[in-house]
Amino acid sequence: MQEIYEGNLYADRNPTWHEEDSPWKARHIEAIIRKNELRFETLCEVGCGTGEILMNLARAFPQAHLSGYEISPHAYERARNKKSASVTFHLKDFVEEDTSFDILVVADVIEHVEDYIKFLKALRSRGRYKVFHIPLDLSVQSVLRAWPIMRLRANVGHLHYFFKDTALATLRGCGYKIIDSSYTASRLELPRQALSSRLMRLPRRTLYSVSPDFAVRLLGGYSLLVLAE
Repeated sequence: MQEIYEGNLYADRNPTWHEEDSPWKARHIEAIIRKNELRFETLCEVGCGTGEILMNLARAFPQAHLSGYEISPHAYERARNKKSASVTFHLKDFVEEDTSFDILVVADVIEHVEDYIKFLKALRSRGRYKVFHIPLDLSVQSVLRAWPIMRLRANVGHLHYFFKDTALATLRGCGYKIIDSSYTASRLELPRQALSSRLMRLPRRTLYSVSPDFAVRLLGGYSLLVLAE
């Protein structure tokens, strides 16, 4: 499946590379870093796409040097034009490089990687802290309807599907220690949502206010932000 990203197929299906979601993702990443008072000089995003998350993080943490690694030539060409004194981009497979950072950011990546267990184990020693953002595609409603999951597979290349417990169990099974985790309300807060997601906003918010875990498992619409070491 790697050829989807190394060729033009992913870009043809997703011409914006989801840049419009990047400020929202960066705010959540910044928040978990600040909440846990992480001190760092270097940060690397693995699978940085067109680099918009890093550019937003560079404004939040101007004292740090940020690096992005991307395997898609199309995304890299867009990212490298944004490089600055504190932000650099590399058209390389991060796993094959001999380098490490204070913080690794892996945002909406592991669901695309064929052997994600091997991938996660390879990352563990490459940064002191890791920030993962993982879509929680599995919920009661998504399994019953089926087409939301199949559309994610066809349009954005999701190969693996998680709910909170399996995501955390996967990270622990790969040797990570979980420091902090929280939900992010992707279907409630991101722009340009489908009509079905807009109709689900009220029930999702209402049930989430009563029982977050139950709401996410039943209705979906959330992702999981994890800080690990």
